[in-house]
Amino acid sequence: MKRIFYLFSAGKLLRRANTLELINKANEKKRIPIEIVDAIYVFSDITVNSRLLQFVSRKEIPLYFFNKKSNYFGVFYPKEQNVSGTVLVKQVTHHLDHSKRLTLAKAFVSGAIANMVKVLSYYNRRGRDLTDRLNSLKKIDGELENLENIEEIMGCEGKAWNTYYAGWQHIITDKNFEFEERSRRPPRNPTNALISFGYSLLYTTVLSEIYKTQLNPTVSFLHAASTRRFSLALDLAEIFKPIIVDRLIFNLLNHSQITQNDFEKGLNYCYLKESGRKTFVAKFEEKLATTVFHPRLKRNVSYRQLIRLECFKLIKHLLGEEYYTPLKVWW
Repeated sequence: MKRIFYLFSAGKLLRRANTLELINKANEKKRIPIEIVDAIYVFSDITVNSRLLQFVSRKEIPLYFFNKKSNYFGVFYPKEQNVSGTVLVKQVTHHLDHSKRLTLAKAFVSGAIANMVKVLSYYNRRGRDLTDRLNSLKKIDGELENLENIEEIMGCEGKAWNTYYAGWQHIITDKNFEFEERSRRPPRNPTNALISFGYSLLYTTVLSEIYKTQLNPTVSFLHAASTRRFSLALDLAEIFKPIIVDRLIFNLLNHSQITQNDFEKGLNYCYLKESGRKTFVAKFEEKLATTVFHPRLKRNVSYRQLIRLECFKLIKHLLGEEYYTPLKVWW
Protein backbone atom coordinates (compact mmCIF):
# COMPACT_ATOMS: atom_id res chain seq x y z
CA MET A 1 0.00 0.00 0.00
CA LYS A 2 1.38 3.41 -0.96
CA ARG A 3 1.93 6.06 1.69
CA ILE A 4 3.22 9.59 2.26
CA PHE A 5 6.86 10.09 3.24
CA TYR A 6 7.72 13.08 5.44
CA LEU A 7 11.37 14.17 5.39
CA PHE A 8 12.56 16.15 8.42
CA SER A 9 16.32 15.54 8.21
CA ALA A 10 18.56 17.62 5.96
CA GLY A 11 20.55 15.84 3.29
CA LYS A 12 20.18 14.51 -0.25
CA LEU A 13 17.39 12.62 -1.99
CA LEU A 14 18.72 10.61 -4.92
CA ARG A 15 17.75 7.92 -7.36
CA ARG A 16 19.57 4.63 -6.88
CA ALA A 17 18.67 2.20 -9.66
CA ASN A 18 14.89 1.83 -9.32
CA THR A 19 14.56 3.10 -5.77
CA LEU A 20 15.03 6.28 -3.72
CA GLU A 21 17.93 6.88 -1.37
CA LEU A 22 17.97 9.45 1.41
CA ILE A 23 21.41 10.47 2.69
CA ASN A 24 21.52 12.68 5.80
CA LYS A 25 24.33 14.98 6.91
CA ALA A 26 25.94 12.15 8.91
CA ASN A 27 26.15 10.22 5.63
CA GLU A 28 23.62 7.69 6.90
CA LYS A 29 21.68 6.13 4.05
CA LYS A 30 18.10 4.93 3.86
CA ARG A 31 16.54 3.22 0.87
CA ILE A 32 12.87 3.88 0.07
CA PRO A 33 11.18 1.48 -2.40
CA ILE A 34 9.54 3.65 -5.06
CA GLU A 35 6.54 1.33 -5.27
CA ILE A 36 5.31 2.32 -1.80
CA VAL A 37 5.63 6.10 -2.25
CA ASP A 38 2.48 8.14 -2.92
CA ALA A 39 3.97 11.60 -2.28
CA ILE A 40 6.94 13.18 -0.50
CA TYR A 41 6.75 16.10 1.94
CA VAL A 42 10.03 17.95 2.54
CA PHE A 43 10.43 19.95 5.78
CA SER A 44 14.22 20.40 5.69
CA ASP A 45 17.09 21.35 3.41
CA ILE A 46 17.02 18.52 0.88
CA THR A 47 19.14 18.48 -2.27
CA VAL A 48 17.64 16.87 -5.39
CA ASN A 49 18.85 16.65 -8.98
CA SER A 50 17.22 16.37 -12.40
CA ARG A 51 17.69 12.60 -12.45
CA LEU A 52 15.65 12.28 -9.27
CA LEU A 53 12.94 14.63 -10.57
CA GLN A 54 12.65 12.73 -13.86
CA PHE A 55 12.31 9.50 -11.88
CA VAL A 56 9.57 10.67 -9.51
CA SER A 57 7.75 12.39 -12.39
CA ARG A 58 7.64 9.14 -14.32
CA LYS A 59 6.33 7.40 -11.21
CA GLU A 60 3.71 10.17 -10.75
CA ILE A 61 5.00 11.23 -7.32
CA PRO A 62 4.65 14.91 -6.30
CA LEU A 63 7.16 16.59 -3.94
CA TYR A 64 5.80 19.22 -1.56
CA PHE A 65 8.18 21.70 0.04
CA PHE A 66 7.78 23.51 3.38
CA ASN A 67 10.16 26.09 4.84
CA LYS A 68 11.59 26.14 8.37
CA LYS A 69 8.57 28.11 9.55
CA SER A 70 6.26 25.24 8.50
CA ASN A 71 4.89 27.24 5.57
CA TYR A 72 4.13 25.40 2.35
CA PHE A 73 5.89 27.24 -0.47
CA GLY A 74 5.92 25.01 -3.53
CA VAL A 75 5.51 21.69 -5.25
CA PHE A 76 7.20 19.65 -7.93
CA TYR A 77 4.11 18.55 -9.79
CA PRO A 78 4.65 15.63 -12.19
CA LYS A 79 3.43 15.77 -15.76
CA GLU A 80 -0.29 15.09 -15.74
CA GLN A 81 -1.15 11.53 -16.74
CA ASN A 82 -4.94 11.41 -16.44
CA VAL A 83 -5.69 14.12 -18.97
CA SER A 84 -9.07 14.55 -20.65
CA GLY A 85 -9.80 17.26 -23.18
CA THR A 86 -13.52 16.78 -22.59
CA VAL A 87 -13.28 17.33 -18.83
CA LEU A 88 -10.96 20.32 -19.27
CA VAL A 89 -13.33 22.01 -21.73
CA LYS A 90 -16.30 21.41 -19.42
CA GLN A 91 -14.31 22.68 -16.42
CA VAL A 92 -13.35 25.89 -18.20
CA THR A 93 -16.91 26.31 -19.49
CA HIS A 94 -18.28 26.08 -15.95
CA HIS A 95 -15.71 28.61 -14.77
CA LEU A 96 -16.58 31.11 -17.51
CA ASP A 97 -20.35 30.66 -17.30
CA HIS A 98 -21.49 32.97 -14.48
CA SER A 99 -24.52 30.90 -13.47
CA LYS A 100 -22.69 27.57 -13.54
CA ARG A 101 -19.77 28.95 -11.55
CA LEU A 102 -22.11 30.44 -8.95
CA THR A 103 -23.80 27.07 -8.48
CA LEU A 104 -20.52 25.34 -7.66
CA ALA A 105 -19.16 28.20 -5.55
CA LYS A 106 -22.29 28.16 -3.41
CA ALA A 107 -22.07 24.38 -3.08
CA PHE A 108 -18.51 24.53 -1.74
CA VAL A 109 -19.40 27.19 0.83
CA SER A 110 -22.61 25.42 1.83
CA GLY A 111 -20.66 22.19 2.35
CA ALA A 112 -18.09 23.97 4.48
CA ILE A 113 -20.77 25.62 6.63
CA ALA A 114 -22.65 22.33 7.09
CA ASN A 115 -19.47 20.70 8.37
CA MET A 116 -18.71 23.67 10.64
CA VAL A 117 -22.20 23.20 12.10
CA LYS A 118 -21.53 19.49 12.56
CA VAL A 119 -18.33 20.15 14.48
CA LEU A 120 -19.85 22.81 16.73
CA SER A 121 -22.96 20.68 17.32
CA TYR A 122 -20.79 17.84 18.60
CA TYR A 123 -19.31 20.07 21.30
CA ASN A 124 -22.60 21.86 21.98
CA ARG A 125 -24.12 18.50 22.94
CA ARG A 126 -21.27 18.09 25.41
CA GLY A 127 -22.10 21.19 27.39
CA ARG A 128 -20.26 23.93 25.48
CA ASP A 129 -22.17 27.15 24.92
CA LEU A 130 -22.32 27.25 21.12
CA THR A 131 -26.03 27.71 20.39
CA ASP A 132 -25.65 31.32 19.22
CA ARG A 133 -22.80 30.38 16.88
CA LEU A 134 -24.81 27.52 15.44
CA ASN A 135 -27.83 29.73 14.81
CA SER A 136 -25.64 32.35 13.14
CA LEU A 137 -24.04 29.76 10.85
CA LYS A 138 -27.41 28.41 9.79
CA LYS A 139 -28.59 31.94 9.04
CA ILE A 140 -25.48 32.63 6.94
CA ASP A 141 -26.04 29.40 5.01
CA GLY A 142 -29.61 30.53 4.28
CA GLU A 143 -28.28 33.77 2.79
CA LEU A 144 -26.21 31.94 0.18
CA GLU A 145 -29.05 31.15 -2.19
CA ASN A 146 -29.82 34.77 -3.04
CA LEU A 147 -26.23 35.89 -3.67
CA GLU A 148 -25.51 36.89 -7.26
CA ASN A 149 -21.74 37.16 -7.61
CA ILE A 150 -18.55 35.48 -6.45
CA GLU A 151 -17.46 38.43 -4.32
CA GLU A 152 -20.66 38.21 -2.27
CA ILE A 153 -20.21 34.46 -1.86
CA MET A 154 -16.61 34.93 -0.70
CA GLY A 155 -17.82 37.55 1.77
CA CYS A 156 -20.43 35.11 3.06
CA GLU A 157 -17.76 32.43 3.39
CA GLY A 158 -15.53 34.79 5.37
CA LYS A 159 -18.38 35.69 7.69
CA ALA A 160 -19.08 31.99 8.28
CA TRP A 161 -15.46 31.22 9.16
CA ASN A 162 -15.27 34.17 11.56
CA THR A 163 -18.46 33.02 13.28
CA TYR A 164 -17.16 29.46 13.49
CA TYR A 165 -13.74 30.48 14.84
CA ALA A 166 -15.41 32.58 17.52
CA GLY A 167 -16.72 29.34 19.02
CA TRP A 168 -13.28 27.78 19.43
CA GLN A 169 -12.72 29.45 22.79
CA HIS A 170 -15.49 27.23 24.15
CA ILE A 171 -14.04 24.05 22.62
CA ILE A 172 -10.34 24.23 23.49
CA THR A 173 -10.09 23.34 27.18
CA ASP A 174 -6.37 24.05 27.63
CA LYS A 175 -6.27 27.73 28.57
CA ASN A 176 -2.65 27.94 27.43
CA PHE A 177 -4.06 27.85 23.91
CA GLU A 178 -6.42 30.79 23.88
CA PHE A 179 -7.85 31.63 20.48
CA GLU A 180 -9.62 34.88 19.70
CA GLU A 181 -9.30 35.32 15.95
CA ARG A 182 -7.61 33.90 12.87
CA SER A 183 -4.20 35.39 12.04
CA ARG A 184 -2.00 34.50 9.07
CA ARG A 185 1.35 35.37 7.52
CA PRO A 186 2.58 34.97 10.15
CA PRO A 187 0.36 33.19 12.69
CA ARG A 188 0.59 35.08 15.97
CA ASN A 189 -0.10 32.31 18.48
CA PRO A 190 0.13 28.50 18.80
CA THR A 191 -3.46 27.77 17.77
CA ASN A 192 -3.10 29.84 14.61
CA ALA A 193 0.20 28.10 13.90
CA LEU A 194 -1.58 24.73 14.07
CA ILE A 195 -4.37 25.96 11.78
CA SER A 196 -1.92 27.28 9.18
CA PHE A 197 0.15 24.12 9.21
CA GLY A 198 -2.88 21.83 9.15
CA TYR A 199 -4.56 23.68 6.30
CA SER A 200 -1.33 23.56 4.28
CA LEU A 201 -1.18 19.79 4.73
CA LEU A 202 -4.82 19.47 3.71
CA TYR A 203 -4.31 21.68 0.65
CA THR A 204 -1.47 19.48 -0.58
CA THR A 205 -3.45 16.33 0.19
CA VAL A 206 -6.38 17.58 -1.88
CA LEU A 207 -3.97 18.52 -4.67
CA SER A 208 -2.57 14.98 -4.67
CA GLU A 209 -6.07 13.53 -4.99
CA ILE A 210 -6.97 15.94 -7.80
CA TYR A 211 -3.82 14.83 -9.61
CA LYS A 212 -5.16 11.26 -9.66
CA THR A 213 -8.28 12.35 -11.53
CA GLN A 214 -8.95 14.14 -14.82
CA LEU A 215 -9.56 17.52 -13.17
CA ASN A 216 -7.26 20.45 -13.85
CA PRO A 217 -6.16 21.89 -10.48
CA THR A 218 -5.73 25.44 -11.82
CA VAL A 219 -9.36 25.94 -12.90
CA SER A 220 -11.51 26.78 -9.88
CA PHE A 221 -14.99 28.08 -9.11
CA LEU A 222 -15.04 29.68 -5.66
CA HIS A 223 -11.48 31.00 -5.48
CA ALA A 224 -10.08 33.05 -8.32
CA ALA A 225 -8.02 31.14 -10.84
CA SER A 226 -4.37 32.15 -10.55
CA THR A 227 -1.10 31.59 -12.36
CA ARG A 228 0.67 30.91 -9.06
CA ARG A 229 -1.54 28.40 -7.28
CA PHE A 230 -3.71 25.35 -7.77
CA SER A 231 -6.94 27.09 -6.82
CA LEU A 232 -9.27 24.11 -7.29
CA ALA A 233 -7.52 22.50 -4.31
CA LEU A 234 -8.51 25.56 -2.27
CA ASP A 235 -12.14 25.11 -3.34
CA LEU A 236 -12.35 21.47 -2.31
CA ALA A 237 -10.30 21.93 0.86
CA GLU A 238 -13.00 24.27 2.25
CA ILE A 239 -15.31 21.30 2.73
CA PHE A 240 -12.76 19.21 4.61
CA LYS A 241 -11.11 21.78 6.89
CA PRO A 242 -13.63 21.45 9.76
CA ILE A 243 -13.90 17.66 9.73
CA ILE A 244 -10.23 16.78 9.22
CA VAL A 245 -7.93 19.56 10.43
CA ASP A 246 -10.08 21.33 13.02
CA ARG A 247 -11.22 18.13 14.73
CA LEU A 248 -7.61 17.02 14.82
CA ILE A 249 -6.47 20.29 16.42
CA PHE A 250 -9.12 20.04 19.14
CA ASN A 251 -8.09 16.48 19.91
CA LEU A 252 -4.37 17.32 20.03
CA LEU A 253 -4.84 20.29 22.34
CA ASN A 254 -7.53 18.89 24.62
CA HIS A 255 -5.45 15.74 25.20
CA SER A 256 -2.14 17.66 25.59
CA GLN A 257 -0.52 15.78 22.71
CA ILE A 258 0.95 19.10 21.57
CA THR A 259 2.14 21.56 24.21
CA GLN A 260 3.62 25.05 24.38
CA ASN A 261 7.09 23.49 24.15
CA ASP A 262 6.35 22.47 20.55
CA PHE A 263 6.34 26.08 19.33
CA GLU A 264 8.90 28.71 18.46
CA LYS A 265 7.63 32.16 19.45
CA GLY A 266 8.75 35.69 18.75
CA LEU A 267 7.39 39.19 18.41
CA ASN A 268 4.05 38.80 16.60
CA TYR A 269 4.84 35.33 15.22
CA CYS A 270 4.58 31.69 16.26
CA TYR A 271 5.62 28.52 14.41
CA LEU A 272 5.65 24.80 15.05
CA LYS A 273 8.99 23.27 15.95
CA GLU A 274 10.05 19.96 14.41
CA SER A 275 8.67 18.07 17.42
CA GLY A 276 5.24 19.61 16.86
CA ARG A 277 5.33 19.02 13.11
CA LYS A 278 6.17 15.35 13.60
CA THR A 279 3.34 14.87 16.06
CA PHE A 280 0.88 16.69 13.83
CA VAL A 281 1.72 14.83 10.61
CA ALA A 282 1.55 11.45 12.38
CA LYS A 283 -1.94 12.22 13.70
CA PHE A 284 -2.92 13.78 10.37
CA GLU A 285 -2.04 10.55 8.56
CA GLU A 286 -4.01 8.56 11.13
CA LYS A 287 -7.00 10.81 10.50
CA LEU A 288 -6.80 10.41 6.72
CA ALA A 289 -6.65 6.61 7.13
CA THR A 290 -9.69 6.53 9.45
CA THR A 291 -12.72 4.96 7.76
CA VAL A 292 -16.45 5.63 7.91
CA PHE A 293 -19.30 3.62 6.43
CA HIS A 294 -20.51 5.17 3.17
CA PRO A 295 -24.29 4.67 2.86
CA ARG A 296 -24.29 4.98 -0.94
CA LEU A 297 -21.26 2.80 -1.63
CA LYS A 298 -22.25 0.34 1.12
CA ARG A 299 -18.66 0.01 2.33
CA ASN A 300 -16.10 1.71 4.55
CA VAL A 301 -14.07 4.50 2.99
CA SER A 302 -11.20 6.53 4.44
CA TYR A 303 -11.13 10.30 4.78
CA ARG A 304 -8.51 10.37 2.02
CA GLN A 305 -10.85 8.39 -0.24
CA LEU A 306 -13.67 10.82 0.57
CA ILE A 307 -11.55 13.61 -0.90
CA ARG A 308 -11.05 11.71 -4.14
CA LEU A 309 -14.74 10.80 -4.27
CA GLU A 310 -15.47 14.52 -4.07
CA CYS A 311 -13.31 15.01 -7.16
CA PHE A 312 -15.22 12.31 -9.04
CA LYS A 313 -18.55 13.86 -8.01
CA LEU A 314 -17.36 17.17 -9.42
CA ILE A 315 -16.36 15.51 -12.70
CA LYS A 316 -19.83 13.95 -13.03
CA HIS A 317 -21.39 17.38 -12.50
CA LEU A 318 -19.17 18.97 -15.14
CA LEU A 319 -20.11 16.25 -17.62
CA GLY A 320 -23.81 16.65 -16.86
CA GLU A 321 -24.14 13.14 -15.45
CA GLU A 322 -25.05 13.98 -11.86
CA TYR A 323 -25.75 17.19 -9.96
CA TYR A 324 -22.96 18.03 -7.52
CA THR A 325 -23.80 18.02 -3.84
CA PRO A 326 -20.92 18.67 -1.42
CA LEU A 327 -19.93 16.24 1.29
CA LYS A 328 -21.87 16.99 4.46
CA VAL A 329 -20.91 14.82 7.42
CA TRP A 330 -23.54 12.20 8.21
CA TRP A 331 -21.63 10.36 10.93
